[in-house]
Amino acid sequence: MPRLSDTMTEGAIAQWLKAEGDTVARGDVLAEIETDKAVMDLEAYESGVLEKILVQPGENVAIGAAIAVIGAGSGSSGGSDAGDAAAAPETAGGASQADTGQEPPAARADASAEDAEPAAAPKGEDAPKAEAETPADASQAPASSGSKVKATPLVRSLARSHGIDLGTVHGTGPGGRIIRADLEQLLTAGKPAAQPAAAASVPTAPEPQSAPGAAAPVGAPQEDDERVPLSQIRKVTARRLTEAALVPVFQLTTVLDASRLTEVRRNINTSLADSGVKVSVNDLVVRAVAVALAAHPEVNASFGGDAILRHKHVNVGVAVALEDGLVVPVIKDADRKSITAIGAEVKDLAARARAGRLKLDEMTGGTFSVSNLGMFGIDAFTAVINPPEAAILAVGATVDEPVVVDGQVQVRPRTRLTLTVDHRVLDGAAAAAFLRDLTNLLTEPLRILV
Repeated sequence: MPRLSDTMTEGAIAQWLKAEGDTVARGDVLAEIETDKAVMDLEAYESGVLEKILVQPGENVAIGAAIAVIGAGSGSSGGSDAGDAAAAPETAGGASQADTGQEPPAARADASAEDAEPAAAPKGEDAPKAEAETPADASQAPASSGSKVKATPLVRSLARSHGIDLGTVHGTGPGGRIIRADLEQLLTAGKPAAQPAAAASVPTAPEPQSAPGAAAPVGAPQEDDERVPLSQIRKVTARRLTEAALVPVFQLTTVLDASRLTEVRRNINTSLADSGVKVSVNDLVVRAVAVALAAHPEVNASFGGDAILRHKHVNVGVAVALEDGLVVPVIKDADRKSITAIGAEVKDLAARARAGRLKLDEMTGGTFSVSNLGMFGIDAFTAVINPPEAAILAVGATVDEPVVVDGQVQVRPRTRLTLTVDHRVLDGAAAAAFLRDLTNLLTEPLRILV
């Protein structure tokens, strides 16, 4: 199983396009792989005969696990040898490494990703999950002060946010390093984090003991609960949102008079009626965001650890809801594209996102995101930043409201815009200036059509 996206830790076979015994050439598509972001083609790395399929459709396996055997056609790779291959990590070339004693490329990539200090919220993922052993209490755990704990800054931050003493966690990474998967295993198991040994001496009131058959802890499954396994997209969404929770953010909200915006959209669609092209309010918002970002490079940026990274390209992500998760395809160089080009691209990307047919480069490289729930009648909401981007715009519904204009009460269509900002990159005044200019562009949208 190769790594097909920067956040992939495991994959599932959607379907095999070749059968056992088929002759395959290098570059032939063998199967479709469901990753955490999309369904992607798996090409043969070598020519030969597909002698054995080791993983059936619907099965999840970790990166580096063998999923098939391609041989010379003699059948020597089948039978018990195929079982051995399944237990051995597979290289990028598809050959089992059972006899080489070398770490597979996927594992080496994970190890180096853990060793490196992330500049912003990481794009890569940890090595395949290994079960973490956690002492039942602090008296059984190794003292955190007795030896240096090996962990990246991200892991330390996650541990602090969940009250976990890293000195009590068994690391499964290279050299005993504690990796994110160790913490995830601990949290998923629902075990309370062990406290430092020093805290064990503080007298506390005894906790009431649960009698046999007492109610299960919060979060534990009940008998009548329905268990819904997480899809690949749901897994990465949960992981990414947990990372985003570590970003210090603030929000700004303003109310847009959408009178001219709705009028301009109506006029554009009338003029394009013969072509069959239609422009949505969201398309106009994406175009206005791109123009505003070009004028505010301080917003088109990311936090880089010891520096702020200002991006040369304006790439606007558009959140698309799926049945089992959320993806954010990216409009590259949106400030250089016309409103009709943006509209056509958004529709194409959204359709392929729902079909699971997006390419990896269509979901990466974003510098700002837009999330719109107005079509659900939501007046206003707060969107979660998509790391490592510095901001995201939440667009609410357009609602007719009474307002005072020149001393007279009038009914105007109004839309609430909420900007969520990474405070490490931007302060309130700079973010407010961006939101003000964006609102002005949408109030008089003819300026974004030039």
